[in-house]
Amino acid sequence: MCVIIAGGGIAGLSLGLTLHQIGVAFHIYEAAPELRPLGVGINLQPNAVRELFDLGLQDDLDAIGIRTRQLGFYSKTGGTIWEEPRGQAAGYSWPQYSIHRGELQMLLLRTLKERAGEDCITTGIEAVGFTTREEGASLHFRNGQSHDGEIIVAADGIHSAIRQQMYPNEGAPIWNQRILWRATSRARAWKGQAAMVMIGHDALRFVAYPITQPDAQGQSVINWIAEKHVDPQSTWNKEDWNRAADIGDFIGDFEGWQFDWADVPALIRKADRVFEYPMVDRDPLPRWTHGRVTLMGDAAHPTYPVGSNGASQAILDARSLGASFLRHGLSETTLSAYEEKMRPAATQIGKANRAGQGPDAVLQRVEDLCGGRFKKIEEIIPRAELEAHANRYKSVAGFGIDALNAAPSIIPELTRGV
Repeated sequence: MCVIIAGGGIAGLSLGLTLHQIGVAFHIYEAAPELRPLGVGINLQPNAVRELFDLGLQDDLDAIGIRTRQLGFYSKTGGTIWEEPRGQAAGYSWPQYSIHRGELQMLLLRTLKERAGEDCITTGIEAVGFTTREEGASLHFRNGQSHDGEIIVAADGIHSAIRQQMYPNEGAPIWNQRILWRATSRARAWKGQAAMVMIGHDALRFVAYPITQPDAQGQSVINWIAEKHVDPQSTWNKEDWNRAADIGDFIGDFEGWQFDWADVPALIRKADRVFEYPMVDRDPLPRWTHGRVTLMGDAAHPTYPVGSNGASQAILDARSLGASFLRHGLSETTLSAYEEKMRPAATQIGKANRAGQGPDAVLQRVEDLCGGRFKKIEEIIPRAELEAHANRYKSVAGFGIDALNAAPSIIPELTRGV
């Protein structure tokens, strides 16, 4: 008997590495026939990076990502609203990384197979449901098979079949009437080689950051996201989750966004492929755990991509669940203790993101106050107020600088196998 994990994404692989580290047997079942480096750029916050370092992945992360040094918010006219250091440049004991999601997933998969063996994960088998008993649970698959374990952890994403069984009347993810176009382009980074920029306001914004070191010509792979609020009655297909898009669908909205430090339409035109996504989340759940089955990652708490928290929260789920296994063994008490620790924080983050209280809320505030046009931001919003807003979200998301630096490791060092 062992822990059965449904899903081989960042959440499931992080849990597999954690369970191997603490000596708990596990097996991962993944629906995709083959795991490939899909997706675009993401950010890992210092609280999650700390956990990956504790898994022995520091050198690997440096090889595939960028240690982010700055985050900046800019109006639709290119004016600087707020810039702040990030990661170790801000005083954290650990960096923040900008990284390709697929490269991170492949790193986790490769490391897990090296440590736990090639047969620790089975691909091409889709979980569709579960049954739970007093001393164990069974995970059921579309091919009619079932596998038994003492605990089942659903890391099967925003369309989780396990969550659907727990909440059969929940329905589809909730669209907030925004569309995201995501891609990568090769270009010179803006505001330095390790800076993340957010430009615009709630109705129209653009986010960009490098995810590779510059080449000999000084160019990096730049991850970018164009976001637009659309009429909910329009013809946009909000249920198409990974549609190849034509830049003609949206580039006209950004044609005037050419500043002395950035040329947004030029960056868009350099992309080889652009994909379209609806911005969606789900309502917070009253509970994640049913008997010996629990949820984690996007299966538990899908949220808007605000504040760069999605992957980070999945990693923290994995580590917290591992710590709970250390304290309580393979029992229902383990799952309830994990949920008691993680669900309130995840709910708070999701609600803050949905309510427009993320760090990017300052963009709309400036748009409301002055139409995004100003000479000195201090004449619009005091700097102390901007700083307080930035720090408030860090606290909500669990990566306030002083608190994180002083916090003990989630997995005690003496219990780690790696």
